[in-house]
Amino acid sequence: MKKCLQNMNVRNKRVVLRVDYNVPMQNGLILDDSKIRETLETIFYLLNENCRIVLLSHFGKIRNENDKTKYSLEKVTERLKELVGEEVYFSKINFGPEVSKRVGLMKPREILMLENTRFMDYPNKLESKCDSQLSLFWASLGDVFVNDAFASSHRKHASTYGISLYLPSCIGFLMQKEIGALDRLVVHAIHPFTVIMGGAKIDDKISLIESLLPKCEHLLCGGGIANTCLSALGFKVGESIISLNPEIIERVKKILLEYKDKIMLPVDVIVGSTYDKNYVKYKLINEIDDNDVILDIGSRTLQKYKAVIDNSQTIFLNGTVGRYEDVRFANGTKELLNMITSSKAVSVCGGGDSASSVRNFGYGEKFTYISSGGGATLDYLATGHLVALEAIREENTIETLDM
Repeated sequence: MKKCLQNMNVRNKRVVLRVDYNVPMQNGLILDDSKIRETLETIFYLLNENCRIVLLSHFGKIRNENDKTKYSLEKVTERLKELVGEEVYFSKINFGPEVSKRVGLMKPREILMLENTRFMDYPNKLESKCDSQLSLFWASLGDVFVNDAFASSHRKHASTYGISLYLPSCIGFLMQKEIGALDRLVVHAIHPFTVIMGGAKIDDKISLIESLLPKCEHLLCGGGIANTCLSALGFKVGESIISLNPEIIERVKKILLEYKDKIMLPVDVIVGSTYDKNYVKYKLINEIDDNDVILDIGSRTLQKYKAVIDNSQTIFLNGTVGRYEDVRFANGTKELLNMITSSKAVSVCGGGDSASSVRNFGYGEKFTYISSGGGATLDYLATGHLVALEAIREENTIETLDM
């Protein structure tokens, strides 16, 4: 484990705390504040240590000046203030002498949220390209760097990785919880171990699939992942989402051959159409027409998957098996969640859309563990590490720093 916050001397220090407050928001309202809540343990610990806390987070993607209005962290700061129960100050800028001056005036137990780190991505992508001067500036704002942004730590950005090159660094309590839970529940899963993989793009998940297949008894597929597998096997999938990357398709063919006894694919589906938005039809997988779009799995597939789920001791879910936001194509995802939580298995949800669907259908309290990460969860399970943490020392290689 990387050096942990509780083993770092932060008493009375200025702490640069990287969090992931990339929350879903609509018309200025936060739809799900769980990412904010999950950092409160770290924030309260730092307040109890009499720290001055400088918060950094990204929010959305900034491609032009208009995006800066849409993706300001000001509303997020207001919600954090409500949850903390103390004043949280907000800076409309995140770089320059005025920021340094404001941080220099901070008093113990003050919290200052700087504006969206990705504002520095327009026009020169300084954040995403881990610009050294930007990293050094943000590091100059603190005595210690704490990374508690698990969901962003699969990226080597200035605010996730660059700062740790210049400051004594450690990981916060959310990061510790995530790594510990994934290690305990998934990496060292109790068998029989079943993986359920959905979502639109197999390209982003192929490495994880290749990593988990030797370790699990079954891989149940849905969504674009299943579509690509079916297409690789010669089935017609109409206009459904599939990978068009030749390298990915070859890797899919290889795993389908090597793990044919583990991989399970849909036998029936619910389809829409490219030419009629009101078209919804149940079909067997060998009945797909050229204009059909596979948008959910069918009842026979659900029964086939249920037999595996009922016999599992651990289930890892990532992604959804249909367009669950549309009630016409939500049944497969909803029924799978019911099957998983009704089973006796340890159930782990891998963040992203799968976590959103779990909460949307009211199964949040029934899962053993829900990860806050999407891509970070996948990267950690596939590789065993997170690139943003590479510069943070291991726990047993450095003494507690006293500065």
